[in-house]
Amino acid sequence: MTEREDAMRGVIAGGGTGGHLFPGIAIAEAFVERERGNEVLFVGTEKGIEVRVLADGRFPLKTIRVMPLKGKSVLEKGRALWSLPKAVQGALGVLREFRPEVVIGVGGYASGPTVVAAFLLGTKRVIHEQNLIPGLTNRFLKRLCHKVFVSFEETQKYFPKGKTIVTGNPIRKAFLASLGRRTEEKEAKGHRFTVFLFGGSAGAHRLNLAMIEALSHLESIRDALSIIHQTGAADFDQVRRAYEARGLDALVRPFFEEMAACYQRADLVVCRAGASTVSELSVCAKAAILVPYPYAAHQHQYFNAKKLADVGAARMILDEALSGEELAQTILHLYHHPDERRAMEEGIRRFARPRAAEEIVDHCYALVRGEGNSDVS
Repeated sequence: MTEREDAMRGVIAGGGTGGHLFPGIAIAEAFVERERGNEVLFVGTEKGIEVRVLADGRFPLKTIRVMPLKGKSVLEKGRALWSLPKAVQGALGVLREFRPEVVIGVGGYASGPTVVAAFLLGTKRVIHEQNLIPGLTNRFLKRLCHKVFVSFEETQKYFPKGKTIVTGNPIRKAFLASLGRRTEEKEAKGHRFTVFLFGGSAGAHRLNLAMIEALSHLESIRDALSIIHQTGAADFDQVRRAYEARGLDALVRPFFEEMAACYQRADLVVCRAGASTVSELSVCAKAAILVPYPYAAHQHQYFNAKKLADVGAARMILDEALSGEELAQTILHLYHHPDERRAMEEGIRRFARPRAAEEIVDHCYALVRGEGNSDVS
């Protein structure tokens, strides 16, 4: 058997935000490592984060035109629905050219049309749901797919029993290097207490403002404090100037390409509570202050954060209760109580599923090679 005959081609469909794209990259990494000669193509949109993140050429990207439905007016939703056949047609062209054995939908605007196109072509197709409560696209696609992979046990009830598998949320290889890293190892080297704050790939205005307001309440530990802050583009200048005005040790950028390195340096993370973020925290075993985004669909960020906070694996501050003083007091408490931070690290580590990407690839191989149940119903 030649290398090409033995290898496999896969399409990762979706993106738009890091929460959808990064699990897809993790699956792609596992897919190409599984067998020499394997190829992965991403299908996304021109306005998604995938255009920037995949610009390094590690994985090729094809884009299709898809109009968003979420948060739009009735007229705009009508136009988006009217445009869907063209989006499916575009996806059909991509799939016919690349000829994948399997299409993996990971959520985002491009996922739906591409999985529908795979259905029309008879290509094997699966989806992955990152969140506790699935969105509209995956609720529709569940009947067109051979397998459904979910991150949480509780999510199984939304999908057909016979083809739903709990794998966890796929994590990129760079984060897996952080597995087991202990805060006390860094403390022994005399490094500063490092807080890593971010609000997702686009930043979070509320978190940025709260951190600026918190600085005056953190003066008592300023000489022991180091901050890494991903602001997003809109607030970058304002946040950078705030740190400079106080002469604080802070690394401030609109976006960090090497997020795993930021996690590794951190003693405490302040962030939202999206599914990918929670999975990264779990794998890296990091103490965290979670501020769930209040407008997330089905309040899934709140439920993600509450699940961890209820067992002492994280602290939660609700968005409506967030203030500079509240954030600073929580940071100060965790700074002065390292044993509590270590307990949080151990607690969140129990939620880690470091082999999620490999498990999904295993199931895709079994599906393509005709092993196990592959019914679509």
